[in-house]
Formats: sequence, C-alpha cells, structure tokens
Amino acid sequence: MWEETLPGCATWSHILKRGTALRITAEGEHANVGALFLNADNPSERFNLPDTLKAQHIARLTTGAVLYSDMGRILCSITDDTLGWHDPLGGCSDAALVAEKYGTLSYQQAHNSWHQNAFDGFLIELAKYGLDLRDLVMNVNVFSKVGVHEDGSMHFVPGHAKTGSAVELRAEMNVLVVLNTCQHPMDPDPEYRQTPVRLTVKRVPAPGAEDVCRNFRPENARGFTLTERYFL
Repeated sequence: MWEETLPGCATWSHILKRGTALRITAEGEHANVGALFLNADNPSERFNLPDTLKAQHIARLTTGAVLYSDMGRILCSITDDTLGWHDPLGGCSDAALVAEKYGTLSYQQAHNSWHQNAFDGFLIELAKYGLDLRDLVMNVNVFSKVGVHEDGSMHFVPGHAKTGSAVELRAEMNVLVVLNTCQHPMDPDPEYRQTPVRLTVKRVPAPGAEDVCRNFRPENARGFTLTERYFL
C-alpha cells in the first residue's frame, strides 16, 4: 500500500488501520526506532508497558508478543521478527542527554545533521494530533537490545541490529503509531549517527484461531477476545 524511507534522527507518524501491518527494515547497522502506540479513535487508551511484559512473562519483544493497552486490549502484534530481541525498557533520549554525549549542534549550524532527540521529536509529532506531554507514554525501541543482569542492572548490547533486520507490526485496532529514529539513550557509541529505516504498510489477513500471537501466551487469547468485541 505504501513504502518510504524515514531518515535517521527523524520523527514519523501514521494511523495504522486495523487489518494492515507496518514493516520496519533497518537500512544500517546502528538503527534504532523508538515507537509510541495509542488508540487512534480514543487516544486516552494507550500502550501499557507493565501489562505487556507481565501478562506475557517477557522482558523483550519478538515474534508472537503483543502490545497491550491500559484497557487490556491489543494495539499491535509482532507477527515477524528477524532479530529475536527488541528493547521495551530503555526509554528515549532527551536534549540534555544528547548534548552531554554528542555536544550541541543547531539546525542553523548543521542543517539536517543537527543534533535532535527523541523526547522532543515525540512531543512535536503528538501535537499534530492535539496531544501533549500527558499523552507521552513509554516507548519501545525496535532494533535495540538491552540485557538485564541478575543484580537488576541494564546493559546495552552494541551491534545488535544489522542492515536488513526487520520487524512487522500488525494493527489489531486503529493505532496512532509515532516513530523516532534517534539513537538509543543507552548506546555507548560516541558518534552521533543518523541511520535510516524503510517503512512498508500493507494489508494483512485477520488473526485466526492458530495465529502465533494469539497463542503466544494464554493471556493473549483473552486480549484478542476483548479487542474483537470492541469492534462488534
């Protein structure tokens, strides 16, 4: 239906309709895509990270996992993933972090290579839909891996994503998806990188009884039932 390239350190949004999917493909080895998810028809319903992780007994996202809303319904499902690990824990960069790690570089100085951050990018994009700081939910980071050690410390794994790595998100309701391609906030790379990704939107069939996401965890079947009832 649609395909485009999202530059590095840029922000993008789209209302992904129920019955379609968004495939995100890395076009470089340092790709990271922060992503927000809200019910486009009722933005007060939005992605709930704690419920997503505890309902599925996971601390990473991969094929089969779903993204729960704060009303127990499913916003998106991960139907395909070539990496096996996407980070739900690391959050996003802000202006202070970027300035500390990479220095301050304005648009007037560097034009499209100026130093941006995900936090401000998310807020600017949400404002296009009449939303603001109160609507900024926890993001996930596609293509990044953060391990959690037994002592509870979190560690970024460099070199996780490869060129051509891909993940596919199927919309289970009409979902406002906001993406930002700034580097992961925990990335130790001292170089400010701008890695593009390819975005592909396509039609997909509805999840059936044998769907991998419906059967990924017992709780997911209930989540799909609640979501399907929402559209009766």
